[in-house]
Amino acid sequence: TLHGTMDTPDVRTVVHLHGANVADHSDGHPEAWFTKNYATVGPKFTREVYEYTNHQHGATLWYHDHAVGITRLNVYAGLAGFYIIRDFLEKRLNLPDGPYDIPILIQDKSFNEDGSLFYPQNLDPPLEYPNPSAVPAFFGNTTVVNGKLWPYLEVEPRKYRFRILNGSNLRPYQLILDNGGDVIPFHQIGTDLGLLHEPIEISNFILEPAERMDVIINFSKYKGQEIILRNIAQTPPSPGMDVVMKFKVGKKLKQPDTSAIPAKLMPFHKINPSLAVKQRTMHLIETEDHYHRTQHLLNNRRFSDPVTEMPELDTIEIWHLVNHFDFPHPIHVHLVHFEILGRKPFTDEDFDENGNYIFDINSLNPPDEYERGRKDVVRAENGQVTSIIMHFKEHTGDYVWHCHILEHEDNDMMRPLKVVERLGTIE
Repeated sequence: TLHGTMDTPDVRTVVHLHGANVADHSDGHPEAWFTKNYATVGPKFTREVYEYTNHQHGATLWYHDHAVGITRLNVYAGLAGFYIIRDFLEKRLNLPDGPYDIPILIQDKSFNEDGSLFYPQNLDPPLEYPNPSAVPAFFGNTTVVNGKLWPYLEVEPRKYRFRILNGSNLRPYQLILDNGGDVIPFHQIGTDLGLLHEPIEISNFILEPAERMDVIINFSKYKGQEIILRNIAQTPPSPGMDVVMKFKVGKKLKQPDTSAIPAKLMPFHKINPSLAVKQRTMHLIETEDHYHRTQHLLNNRRFSDPVTEMPELDTIEIWHLVNHFDFPHPIHVHLVHFEILGRKPFTDEDFDENGNYIFDINSLNPPDEYERGRKDVVRAENGQVTSIIMHFKEHTGDYVWHCHILEHEDNDMMRPLKVVERLGTIE
């Protein structure tokens, strides 16, 4: 009953390298899906072999399934993983590396008694619902890290680099380090798409689905202790879901720790908002589909509606994400990196007669301290407008932008994005 799923084979997939600067033929468009041995392909399918040129800053990317209408099921079943790009600048910084550079993929899952994955068919549906039916939300009751339930990691009393990814369908995390007493800091060195200008020390941070955080944790002061990576978001409250994993700090080093937390990381030149040639107001709204199921949409349009976002190549745009819901939504834009300009609560007076946001950059609250780098996912706060700025360059073609709550994405909270050649000179 979801877009793109009627009269199609049961098992479809297409890989999207999340955060990659790639041509549209290798982006993993939701309608470029294929089946085993390419026996059946989707309407946007053009090639069997994708090309990832990796011509971008070192960053913690990840890849996952993006098949239209069933992304939530394929990712939940396991089609997700890290794709890490390293560069020469990063190597010169003497950050923790090798066995001390560890990716952490956090997900929530539920299981049947035989150990198989559980995913709900219906949530108390009215009689007119189809069976099985798409559900508007899913929270697992078990924390899984790199495929293991509530694991522990034995670490040396030294610095470690952790690349943390929220790979859950819906659940957000607000993470802290807890040894029962001390406030243990994270030394943040990067965001979704690369290193910061300089490291910052933070006590906690929020990760919505698909967001990444690049941090260094120094365990040297905690010899012999156990430290819990704890989730204090608790959305919704669930027994045991406040615990993510445990670090067991040893008492001896295998070798001297010569790594560093540099004072400066990577030069970061912000995009100048005065150079934006266009502003777009995007309303995140809730409605019902034709089965009277809750449905979340972008600008009250469905995925199959004609494309309305057509930025020109080598232009800068500002998008205003207006969240009318009572909870945040993570918004992901394919192809580009963006910067968060800020957020503010909105009222009816903030919009003109056409529903366009009246932009005043000085009225925005700045992004959280740990959000001030290159991003490809942004937390659109409920009851607020979130403004982001991005530069469309290098590639034209068909992409998408969408909510990264996978149940919402699969049920039309996704829109086409078409980058076109510039029509004329911009003065």
